[in-house]
Amino acid sequence: MATLVEIAAQLVASHASSTPMTSDELLAEIAKVHAALKGLEAGQPVEGTEEAKPSVSVKEAFKKNEVVCLICGKGGFKTLARHLSTAHSMKPGAYKKQFGISSKQALSAKSYSEARRKMAQDRGLADNLAKAREVRMANIEAKKGGAAKPAAKAPKAPKAKAPKAKK
Repeated sequence: MATLVEIAAQLVASHASSTPMTSDELLAEIAKVHAALKGLEAGQPVEGTEEAKPSVSVKEAFKKNEVVCLICGKGGFKTLARHLSTAHSMKPGAYKKQFGISSKQALSAKSYSEARRKMAQDRGLADNLAKAREVRMANIEAKKGGAAKPAAKAPKAPKAKAPKAKK
């Protein structure tokens, strides 16, 4: 069976594979995990369960070409939505609330948002949206004004029932 030091080293190695750490941070983390495991083995309750603190500031997380996850510290994402749902089972709204991010802040890289906006403008999607809104408002106004409803469909002829089978 593995010793507590080996188990602590494996846990920290797993954590370090996804989060960049200096050698001093690695040693401190191993000591901290080892102490926690030793306490658990002795039957002591775990002390100081701290609130997860982001590895970078909110301002630094949203860069021009990438987004960094504030939970695990992974970076290189164009958008965080899929990462949050798969890696952390979290919805974007809960993520924004946990870290105090404005509801208007997109969880995507700035260059990605700009590229998508430009593509939509090139395709004329803004004009299509405006036209659809006008049609919708006209329909709402027509309903409010008591305009005649579209002609009702003719009633369907009743279907002939098949005779019941004898048992």
